[in-house]
Amino acid sequence: MQDHKITRRSLLKGACGTMLLGALPGSLLAQTQERRLFDPRPGDWRTFEVVTKVNLQHTGPSTVWVPLPSVSTDWQRSLSDNWSGNAKSMRVGIDSNYGARFLVAEFDGVSSPVLEVASRIQTRDRAHDWKAPGVFTPEDSQDLRVWLKPTDLMPTDGIVRKTATQITSGSRSDAEKVQRIYDWIVLNTFREPKVKGCGTGDIKTMLETGNFGGKCGDINGLFVGLCRAAGVPARDVYGLRLVPSAFGYRELGGNPASLKGAQHCRAEVYLKKHGWVAMDPADVGKVMRLETGSWIKDPDNPVVAPVKKALFGGWEGNWMAYNFAHDVSLPGSSAGKLGFLMYPQAQTNGEAYDPLDPDSFKYTITARQLQA
Repeated sequence: MQDHKITRRSLLKGACGTMLLGALPGSLLAQTQERRLFDPRPGDWRTFEVVTKVNLQHTGPSTVWVPLPSVSTDWQRSLSDNWSGNAKSMRVGIDSNYGARFLVAEFDGVSSPVLEVASRIQTRDRAHDWKAPGVFTPEDSQDLRVWLKPTDLMPTDGIVRKTATQITSGSRSDAEKVQRIYDWIVLNTFREPKVKGCGTGDIKTMLETGNFGGKCGDINGLFVGLCRAAGVPARDVYGLRLVPSAFGYRELGGNPASLKGAQHCRAEVYLKKHGWVAMDPADVGKVMRLETGSWIKDPDNPVVAPVKKALFGGWEGNWMAYNFAHDVSLPGSSAGKLGFLMYPQAQTNGEAYDPLDPDSFKYTITARQLQA
């Protein structure tokens, strides 16, 4: 009996779920015991065309805003955008603070609005070599200040700063601060499937209530906010999963035939000796909660461990970025500022649609890989 208690206690401490391993189905048991491979490495560029189609079911003066890929870096090239439809006018809008681009299509209301936007981008995997980080172009200190500022939903004072200070106390470098914050996020937050969309990113409320459940907008938002409060430049990267993961992780990819709901934000931190480095603690939590059908609560579980390691410094290029923008004001929108922009937005007769309500807001997103 004593041996049984020790075994059960160790299982619970390791947080392998609420069931004993012996009660798991054979296939699931294998999944939770066998170490998987997740090791993205920079390589060839892949070219994708991403198509967003909007079909509003109501007549009346309407406006539709569709985010456009606005990022060109050493891991993504935003190549071109084309659009068509029955709008009376279509133009590109740009957020003045972060440079996020979006199509603004205005309809006169004579017939139901129809819009199609096709964007071409190139992506590739990222992986940071911590031992030999290589050559990078340092960012201007003035430009980096943008990525230390608070936003409406991401304050850097009060409980956010207090928490960041506690987590990073005694750290000897900015890289060590980020490692501690990343580990704290993985251990303390969790994926909550009931949250709509990608969450709201209201990190102050998360810390005040102690409710650390959410989705990528919440969890990676908290990671970015804590990094900024600790004095490390950081930013959310808002985007869209495009195709399945090359490493077989079901939850880390998208179905290119139907990408509605495939929105996902990642994160970056700027380190003095390394430049901009990829991060994604929220996807570690997603694998823990959803990948095997049983909630894995041990980040060192063989299914989770390679993802946790790789997403501290890397990510897979089966995803594209739209922008880095917070607190976005869309011209002519009645909805007010958006915490972030990675969903199409629309309104008719001045009344905004809920982009997370598929019954009232009809749109589709698809992707296809092109020959380079």
